[in-house]
Amino acid sequence: MAKDPKPENSRATGGASRGGSGAASQRVPGKGSGGRGRTRPPATVVTKQKPWGLIAAALAVVVFAAAIIGYAVVQVNESNANQVTEASEITGLETFDYAAGQEHVTTPVSYTESPPVGGPHDGEWADCTGTVYDVDIRHENAVHSMEHGATWITYDPELITDGDLATLEELVEGTSGLMLSPYVGLGSPISLQSWNHQLTVDSADDIRVQQYADFMTYNADFYPEVGASCENPLFITDPVVEDGSSRGTDAMVTDAPTTSTPAPETTSAP
Repeated sequence: MAKDPKPENSRATGGASRGGSGAASQRVPGKGSGGRGRTRPPATVVTKQKPWGLIAAALAVVVFAAAIIGYAVVQVNESNANQVTEASEITGLETFDYAAGQEHVTTPVSYTESPPVGGPHDGEWADCTGTVYDVDIRHENAVHSMEHGATWITYDPELITDGDLATLEELVEGTSGLMLSPYVGLGSPISLQSWNHQLTVDSADDIRVQQYADFMTYNADFYPEVGASCENPLFITDPVVEDGSSRGTDAMVTDAPTTSTPAPETTSAP
């Protein structure tokens, strides 16, 4: 009996099975040789950029702060250089010798100095809490204020410039222990006085004005009634005005004080 013939493609099929070259033995995509791992896709490297904007801003802040600190240091050094530690360092300062316990009077007083720096005075003191007067206040009241430690700054209304007057007003206003008023017939643009001390200057920009105000005001070494008040609200609202009668022939005359020589003139550094 005849055998059925084998399919013609049996060799190919069999060969494929034996040789492993068929579809079943094809390499799986993604497999490495020998099937030992996968091929990784290349990594994307991101380069971090430096925050130059922030760095520049920080540097600007540091530079600005350094400039401010430097300016402050310079200002402090200049201020310290101009400070005085004793009265004799104020060039041109005159000193006198009115004793404590001067009499209170209601009559006019003919003072030796003009403006006065001590002696008998009115029982009411002029307010000296940084007060700016636009009238020539009664001198007897101003002397009482100096007895309380005040510095009385006066100016000749005929000689002072508008700029200097504005400077003095800014210096005095609101600063306890200071008072400012015009003084008719002063004879110099500006005069500063406290108990037993006096200084005349030609300009409000003179460094000695600030030196005097800082050192002499409320200086317990120089005035009789330490701790006495400078407040007198009534005098602010209704100041007693100088009418010239204190220089009359019937005025009380003070004892002439002992006058010391002025401090020597020195040339200050620019």
